[in-house]
Amino acid sequence: MAQFDIFNPTDEHRSLRSTVQRFAESQLDPQAADHDRRAQFNDQLFRRLATELGLFGLTIPESDGGAGMDATASVIVHEELSRHDPGLILSYLAHEVLFVHNFYHSSNEQQRDRFLAKVIDGTFIAGMAMTEPECGTDVLGMRTRAVRDGDNYIVNGIKQFITNAPQGDIFLVYAKTGDSPRNISAFVVERTSPGFSSGPAESKLGMRASPTGSIVFENMIIPASNLLGNEGGAMVHMMRNLEIERLTLAAQSIGIARRCCDVMTKYAVSERRAFGEYLCEFGQIQRLISESFASTQAARALVYSTALNVTPDRRESLDAAASKLIATVTGETVARNAIQVLGGYGYSSDCPLERLFRDSVLLSIGGGTNEAMQRNITRDLARQYR
Repeated sequence: MAQFDIFNPTDEHRSLRSTVQRFAESQLDPQAADHDRRAQFNDQLFRRLATELGLFGLTIPESDGGAGMDATASVIVHEELSRHDPGLILSYLAHEVLFVHNFYHSSNEQQRDRFLAKVIDGTFIAGMAMTEPECGTDVLGMRTRAVRDGDNYIVNGIKQFITNAPQGDIFLVYAKTGDSPRNISAFVVERTSPGFSSGPAESKLGMRASPTGSIVFENMIIPASNLLGNEGGAMVHMMRNLEIERLTLAAQSIGIARRCCDVMTKYAVSERRAFGEYLCEFGQIQRLISESFASTQAARALVYSTALNVTPDRRESLDAAASKLIATVTGETVARNAIQVLGGYGYSSDCPLERLFRDSVLLSIGGGTNEAMQRNITRDLARQYR
């Protein structure tokens, strides 16, 4: 009997990983440092993820134009691509997970007919707009409001730190539609909507190849038919999408950690000598390499075991939060360890480690901060023990 492989549960998963690995090594890696340095989004390469690999609509049923795969497939893609260019793949996550996956499971047939094909074939670049200048993790504190006006909604507010804002064509936007803090609704908003504008791309520490900016709604007019689900029902949409969002962010961290483990191990084992010995012969270096590898493997196993159980109809909030918490800490720690092993070379921008380290920091902030994960884990455990 063949042994079950948690990282490649089926032949389809294994084939997907192999295809994505080849593309990442040959196409993503050569351009990653340059686009990071220039803080430039690689629009052409981004769309090739759809046209050549079919990675847009990965979790959408084949009957609706997607690939019909699962959360594990999404984790595989984010892990493998992030080994080489986490910045570009953050934009992919915003498009694929925050918009396409969320939109599909929250929309009606008419809305899918209008928008789904364009985000799956790469015609539209998409994103999700939730965070505001004074509202991040505290989503109930958002101030953007949408007021019904006949067959339209009039929207006013500002969204900040929105991935793909400068280049995006379509967004899933959250806004208050009533006085209750939980009366939040979700809308599909196109860049061409009257009253829509976006600010310039932010200058950032890391993830520089992924454009981030603000979006302003000034008496923006959108059709009432762009409302997803019922008015005031967006909290259901948010909760349904949390697990796969947190798992794919965790997968990005795992991809970073694995690449850093590869770089530091190869350097210490076969490239760098000190005092007549390869670096791997020194206890201090052995600790950095061994603990990095062990932590990466442990976090990776948790992420994949959780992904096996996540579906649009089945929540794994506790393990998803734990996966994101441990994986993002691991990504940062391993990247820092790798820089220490390579010393001055690791600190140089000629080496991928300093870029990967900078990119890793964002993952403990976006998609719910690590502090929010700690709160959520403790809250869920408290419920169990009570």
